[in-house]
Amino acid sequence: MRRIQTIEAMKALVGTELGVSDWVLIDQERIDDFARATGDDYWIHVDVERAARELPQGRTLAHGYLTLSLVTHLSHQIWTLESLERGLNYGLEKVRMPSPVRAGDRVRLRQSLVSIEDLGPGNKTRFHNVMEIEGGSKPACISDSISAIYERRLQDANHRAN
Repeated sequence: MRRIQTIEAMKALVGTELGVSDWVLIDQERIDDFARATGDDYWIHVDVERAARELPQGRTLAHGYLTLSLVTHLSHQIWTLESLERGLNYGLEKVRMPSPVRAGDRVRLRQSLVSIEDLGPGNKTRFHNVMEIEGGSKPACISDSISAIYERRLQDANHRAN
């Protein structure tokens, strides 16, 4: 894990790859949990028997949004901002899902820092995310995520350090 002390230090990393997460298994239980949470129970995701008969490779497909939703969790394995007070999702751009993730596949996140823009009290950060499938020739998901990041004030950071 890359530990970044401040936003100023993070600015030096613009244009670089921050790192790669560990592999995470996308099993049927995770797919079923996501289907229940979102109400998206389309058969290609949850009907194992029908998928075995009708889908290429005979396995259910993970929801594309399940794969996308793992970006935040997996980015926490890649980097941390020590001075972070709070971070908020600001938006997504250029989301594509070139290859399906099948039950039993493993995925990981490769993340780069694209830009940091000063917003006054905070900073707008843009990340390029590539969700890779183990053994796959194409990624499962590609996206640019935008976050608003707020640092602790210097006096708060100094107080917590003592």
